[in-house]
Amino acid sequence: MSQATIHLASASPRRAELLRQIGVDFRSHPVDIDESRLDGEPAADFVRRIAEDKANMAWRELAGSKDLFVLAADTAVALAGTVFGKPRDRADCIATLGRLSGRTHEVLTAVVLRHAGGAETCCSRSRVQFRAIPEPERVAYWESGEPRDKAGAYAIQGLGAVFVRRLEGSYSGVMGLPLFETAAMLRSRGLFRIAQSDREESS
Repeated sequence: MSQATIHLASASPRRAELLRQIGVDFRSHPVDIDESRLDGEPAADFVRRIAEDKANMAWRELAGSKDLFVLAADTAVALAGTVFGKPRDRADCIATLGRLSGRTHEVLTAVVLRHAGGAETCCSRSRVQFRAIPEPERVAYWESGEPRDKAGAYAIQGLGAVFVRRLEGSYSGVMGLPLFETAAMLRSRGLFRIAQSDREESS
């Protein structure tokens, strides 16, 4: 492995947890950007643009060099042309869960790896089917505190898992960082390798 340094352009504890899960050594470097969606912007274009903006902002702030790599991601929940971000308040959370109740929505997570040679981008797309969620349950979920900073007003890794009838795609992508795609990007730059493989190759 090289002496390269990976910076995660995110304050998300979930993305940090996922990177640690696969043994990636990194430093956190949250950035502050405008995450507003443009009028009529498709969900996939939106998450790619925001992830790229996060990566580029961190790259500038860190004065990027040949040994620096910035990893950034953005997640959105989409249904019938509507993109659901983090709920603004109690009413928005209850309304969002009401829209998703009993239906299948998409979760899109874009990942960007910024380096001296440019940037690589990929997008994970998953389909999540919810069971019907009665309003008292939606209210109780808001009161739990869990959905307040989550795209689509739910956390699949938490209490929100009880709403999920079916998932097609990437569980970690729905959490906020698709590990299959992320590991492939890091591996292509010599930044990721499963430890067991290292031992086997050196034996």
